[in-house]
Amino acid sequence: MDTRVAVMSIIVSDGEMAERINAILHEFGEYVIGRMGIPYRKRRVNIISVALDAPQDTIAALSGKIGGLPGVSVKTAYSSVISPAE
Repeated sequence: MDTRVAVMSIIVSDGEMAERINAILHEFGEYVIGRMGIPYRKRRVNIISVALDAPQDTIAALSGKIGGLPGVSVKTAYSSVISPAE
């Protein structure tokens, strides 16, 4: 199955969800190129960016699992870079 490069932006307003988000990201770890987390204490939110190279269905599944958590918002941007799976 072809893979796509994408960036997922996650805004966490409920800090108690951090452990669950990390567990989900670990579950999809083979597709993660890199991630960056920024705690924005002034607004009491955490901002997480995750770069992925995965099948589109996998990216959608990850986005759905994380976005379904209370106090968590997710948006995904897909690149036009599509490659055959290795």
